[in-house]
Amino acid sequence: MSTEITIAAVGDFLMKTRIINSCKGEKGYSFDHLFEPIAPYLRNADLTIGNLETVFAGKTSEDAYNVVKRHPRTNWPMFNCPDAFADTLKNLGFDFVSTANNHCMDNGINGLKRTLRILDAKGIAHTGTYRTPSEAQHLVIKEVKGIKIGFLAYTKTTNKIPVPSDHKWAVDLINPDKMVSDVKRLKAKKVDLIIVCLHMGREYANHPVQKQKDMVQLLFKHGADIILGAHSHTIQPAVFYNSGSGIRKFAIYSLGNIISTRLYYNDHTLTGLITQLQVRKLDDGTIRIKKADFIPTWTRISKSGGRSAFRVFPLTSHLKKLDPASAEAVRMKRMLQHVRQHIVKDPASVNAEII
Repeated sequence: MSTEITIAAVGDFLMKTRIINSCKGEKGYSFDHLFEPIAPYLRNADLTIGNLETVFAGKTSEDAYNVVKRHPRTNWPMFNCPDAFADTLKNLGFDFVSTANNHCMDNGINGLKRTLRILDAKGIAHTGTYRTPSEAQHLVIKEVKGIKIGFLAYTKTTNKIPVPSDHKWAVDLINPDKMVSDVKRLKAKKVDLIIVCLHMGREYANHPVQKQKDMVQLLFKHGADIILGAHSHTIQPAVFYNSGSGIRKFAIYSLGNIISTRLYYNDHTLTGLITQLQVRKLDDGTIRIKKADFIPTWTRISKSGGRSAFRVFPLTSHLKKLDPASAEAVRMKRMLQHVRQHIVKDPASVNAEII
């Protein structure tokens, strides 16, 4: 008997200090309102996936959340988010997050491990970082409406924060041999679908570097079905790949930021994407990716009570509500046009739609 599911995938939750400060109230932190306009797209999916580009290291100091921390050597920001954000992920319907990214070691190995404990407490599956050697060998597999799905996640770097020598297994770094081996291990478990999250590429680039393209082809060759890219903080193109057996595979080189501040005055960093994939399992067990819908998003930044206020909107529908001559509407229209021209060259030819 055939069955069909909808997968919703988003990119980087870039929980910067300004965003966290905007969500602090008298009784603590609350983040749900940030995503209310896009929540239905996430909750209505059968499987919802994101990249957790922060950690839940706990209140390590009095200013743990409200002051920007930077690495003393690189000056790169080091992230840490209140545990309340994990509640928001759960409330939004997230079933799985990748924890393999360049910020996973921002609060050391203890912060990495605590992050996983918090996710476990909320019932959110995860892979890419680990607490023990045995956990690092464990394959994450979820069954959704009779479709057995395996998950893998890898990052190219930990921002020059070394993983302790006695914990080298704690982070899945980009390593082609290991990645191919992991895909083969999942295939041996007779999964129907393999999803790989890749955190690699060049930041703020609108196009993938050759290493990203090569990695996608390598993973497709050995059995991956869906590849979800992140790290650039911009949207990069999607590709549809038809194998010799007629099975269609899907990759997007970067989903962009689902939430962020405006990085380097670049509106591309405020523009994200909810990618919805319709996946069908046929009577003979064959998997088909039937359709892809792309919902561009926009992180709107305004002022409220003397501080920044953030909210993520579906770009197309929100743009219709604005004065088309307003400065923000002009910026949003420019980003929407970019996404429509950039994400897929000929959407109709691959049964894709930009909504």
